[in-house]
Amino acid sequence: MSPFEIGLVSFGAMVVMVYLGFWVPFALMLSSYVGVWAIKGSPLLAGKLLALAASETISSYFFGVVPLFVLMGYIVSVTGMGRDAFDVANHLFRRLSGGLGIGTVGANAIFAAITGISIASAAVFTRIAVPEMMRHGYSARFSVGVVAGSSVLGMLIPPSLLLILYGLLTEQSVGDLFIAGVIPGLLLAVIFGGGIWLTARLRPQWLGAEVRHDAGSVLSRRDLWAKSVPLVLLIGSVLGGIYGGIFTPIEAGAVGCLGAIVIGLARRSLGWRDFWQVLNDTGLVTASICFLIIAAQMYSRMLALSGVPAGFGEFVATAEIGYWGVILAYVGLVIVMGTILDSSSIMLILVPLMLPVLHVMQVDLIWFGIVTIIAVEIGLLTPPFGISVFVIKSALDDPSITLGDIFRGAAPFALMMLVLLALVLAFPSLATALI
Repeated sequence: MSPFEIGLVSFGAMVVMVYLGFWVPFALMLSSYVGVWAIKGSPLLAGKLLALAASETISSYFFGVVPLFVLMGYIVSVTGMGRDAFDVANHLFRRLSGGLGIGTVGANAIFAAITGISIASAAVFTRIAVPEMMRHGYSARFSVGVVAGSSVLGMLIPPSLLLILYGLLTEQSVGDLFIAGVIPGLLLAVIFGGGIWLTARLRPQWLGAEVRHDAGSVLSRRDLWAKSVPLVLLIGSVLGGIYGGIFTPIEAGAVGCLGAIVIGLARRSLGWRDFWQVLNDTGLVTASICFLIIAAQMYSRMLALSGVPAGFGEFVATAEIGYWGVILAYVGLVIVMGTILDSSSIMLILVPLMLPVLHVMQVDLIWFGIVTIIAVEIGLLTPPFGISVFVIKSALDDPSITLGDIFRGAAPFALMMLVLLALVLAFPSLATALI
């Protein structure tokens, strides 16, 4: 077989292994190794080439941003800042129809601006927001749907681990990607909040039979300052430093970790036992992300050797489906794959394959990254594999709320995300205006 045919077979084998339930990094590494072996005719050479890809990936300076932002996110989670964000947001939106739901979206937006981990948001606000909303008359389906939908803000509002991963895969500036995510992220939060408000005004029965509006917590001025100032300081130090050019994203992660630790110690909410658990969790998450990125780089090297991306790019460039045909087909494929794969896996499989095509078409990779993240986020809420939904189910202490209830509650938010995706596709300046 020619290298091109070997590349196609390796790609097909990898997809089959993923559908059969193989761990995605293992499927990527195995197909890459066998593919390079078949192309070069030497298992030793294949091993050395892939080992070189792994070492170059991990030795990259920019990879340091991953453990730092993961560490900051976990520290924020255990120090009670999620509860503070929820209380502040509910105080601000308490007079609106559906105020608790809008407050949950606002709290998730605030939390996302600190952590960048949607799974952390889903776990934290399942325990905080769902019982509070149900206590005030909201239905279980709506309560878990709001948490599931708004939790995905963590992957769009910077700092975002998916944006970091995309930057590493495409060699784009992580700082530029963070800036590009600001307007779409805030716009998505506004769309979510507006959707809840309209539902409360036009179809209040959809929220719950006995919803009590004006039910948000009322904070004294002193409590409001005590809860909001640490959040503002932490967000301002991290994002303000990046946008102001004071320090790089990696340095911002370190500053954020230090700030979160100082705030936790000052509030006496971060003990040694909590800190040790945070370090363990950070190590586990960082190791899994590291393994994913190594596998992705091996897969990219194998594809490059086979010539599949170049051939695919040439085919697309000469096809008659046009620019928008390619973009819409890609977006549709990402959304469909989101029904069975997690976000990182989708990006690891598709982005390296699309890069040559994007270069030929002269696509703005920053804008394309935001489009990719939004499309991937929709997959977090779609059955049968919606990771945010499964996180919420595992965090719930209520067996009467089924996975089906959570998926149905999250469905309107997935539709609202499609609206945002259409807006970003139609108006690229939403992602590029601040860069």
